[in-house]
Amino acid sequence: MSQHHLAERPRLAEPLPAPAPGRAAARRARAHHAREGSLPGRYLGYVGYFVGAGLISGAVVHYPLDPARYTRIAGYGVLVFLAATVLNEFVLKRERPPLPRMLLVIGASLMLSFGIGMLSGGLQHFDDFPDRAAMLVPMGMAVSFVAYVLKEAEKPWRRIFSVFGLGVLVAALITFAGLRELAADIITERPAGSGGHSHGAEEPADKNEHCEEEAPAAPTSGRPSAPPAPAKQEQPHKDGHSH
Repeated sequence: MSQHHLAERPRLAEPLPAPAPGRAAARRARAHHAREGSLPGRYLGYVGYFVGAGLISGAVVHYPLDPARYTRIAGYGVLVFLAATVLNEFVLKRERPPLPRMLLVIGASLMLSFGIGMLSGGLQHFDDFPDRAAMLVPMGMAVSFVAYVLKEAEKPWRRIFSVFGLGVLVAALITFAGLRELAADIITERPAGSGGHSHGAEEPADKNEHCEEEAPAAPTSGRPSAPPAPAKQEQPHKDGHSH
């Protein structure tokens, strides 16, 4: 090919240099990298999920023992879990979602915390509260699944009513039936009057009453007991004054 033909060939368009970012964009990029690389923030957000779910799980299972106390504990767990959600989903993220999406994520996170609490608490204390745990475990499976899909998926309802969602529902129903049978066996084998789970709040009083009712009588021998000795009478002094 001659030099003339080479000169007539169209030159390829050279890529234009990218415009230099402005100061505002650079500040946003630095702030984003600082947030993404914040080890304390990511640690607190990660731990907050587990601490909040743990408090809620204990409160859900132990609620009948002391409703006022465990309602407060559940409230603390909700606050911790929501704080972790805000930190992980909004503070440490590059882009903040619009307000409707933000409210949906917060509500779904609250629902997710209770679902995880019911599931973990029911499994942990199944032997203590068989009837209650048999309902909490399958409910926790279903609630946690729906809440997680609402929180993560762009089209949640299509994911909820999918084949996988149907599988979660069937698994929850099978789990409920199996745990009900197991709970019935545990209650049947448990001794009468056994409460299952006790924190020792009422044990001292019951123990004292039991000791008072069953206090053994003083042992007696075959011989009759001797009569009590008469009271010693002091003799009056010669001066007529007696003590």
